[in-house]
Amino acid sequence: MLDTLWEQYRHGGYEAVREASPDIALDRFYLALLAFAEDDFPRAAAFARAAARQDRKNLLYEQATRYLERVLAEGKAAVYVDGGAFAAFVRGGSNVELYAQASQALHAVYDEYESLSLLDIGVGDGLALLQALTQNITRLDLIEPSDAMLAQTTRQLDAWHVPYRAHAMTIQEFMKGDAATWDVIQATWSLQSIPPAERPGIFAWLREHGNRVLIAEFDVPDFLELYEPDRVRHIIGRYRDGLAEYADDGGLVAQGFLMPIFFGYFDRTAARTNYEGPIAAWADGLQAAGFDQIETRKLYPYWWADAYLIDAR
Repeated sequence: MLDTLWEQYRHGGYEAVREASPDIALDRFYLALLAFAEDDFPRAAAFARAAARQDRKNLLYEQATRYLERVLAEGKAAVYVDGGAFAAFVRGGSNVELYAQASQALHAVYDEYESLSLLDIGVGDGLALLQALTQNITRLDLIEPSDAMLAQTTRQLDAWHVPYRAHAMTIQEFMKGDAATWDVIQATWSLQSIPPAERPGIFAWLREHGNRVLIAEFDVPDFLELYEPDRVRHIIGRYRDGLAEYADDGGLVAQGFLMPIFFGYFDRTAARTNYEGPIAAWADGLQAAGFDQIETRKLYPYWWADAYLIDAR
C-alpha cells in the first residue's frame, strides 16, 4: 500500500491521500510523515500512535509518537537537538567503535611521515583527532565554527602540551585568509554540511593547499524524492537499528537527538544542513579537482550507513 499512497500524494498532494489499510503499521506511519510535512501535527501524532499500536515492538514508531506529541504541546522549535543528548549519542552505541576505527586509520597515516603538518577541518570536540595524535606532528591547525566544541578540543591539547592554532570559523571563512599548505588535510564527517554546489571550490582549495586529503564520510544512497517509498523504507529501517543502540537510556538520545534529525529528513520547511551522498560522488568530486590518486576503504559498518575513509593525493 505504501506505493499506492505515494502515487496519490505525488499526483494530488496531501489532500488526495486516502487512509491505508488499518492493519498495516508502515502505511500509518507513512501517513504520519506526510501529515508532519504539512504541519498537520494532530493527524501526524494520531497516525504515529496507530502505527505504534499495530507494531508494539517497533522502537521507531514508539519514539516518533512521543516526539510528535511533544511537537503538539511545544512546537517544533522547542524540541530540536539537545546538546546533552548529542553528547550521549556520539559517545555511546556504535559511535564508540566508529570513532575508534577512524582514529586508528588517521593515526596510521600520520605515522607514515617523519614530520607532519596537519589541518583538521571541523574538528568538533576532537573525538577523532585526539585519539589519533602522534609525536611527529610539528604544525597543527584546527578549524571549528562552534566555540564550545573547539574549546573542548583545545583544553585537552593544552593539558597534553600539544602546540596548535585554533580557528573558530567555517572552512569557507578560513579559505579567504590562509595561504599555507599542509602535508595532510583531514575532515571527519564535517564536509557533509556543505551544499554540493559549493564543494568544487572547496575541493580545488584542498588540492592547492594539501598534499594529501583524508575525508571520513558515510556511503549514503541518493534518492530523487523526499517521500518516495524506497527512501522512506530505507530511513525507517536504518533508524530502527540506531534507536536500538540507545534503548536503555530512557529516551534521552531518541528524543533529544535522533527523532529531531529523523523528522528533519521529512521537513520541507526547515533549511537543509546536511548533504550526505554516495562515497563514489565524493571521490568523483576530488578527482575533478585534480587529485589523481584516490583510494576508499571501509572503516566501519555503522547503523546509518557504512563509514569510509577517502584518501586523496
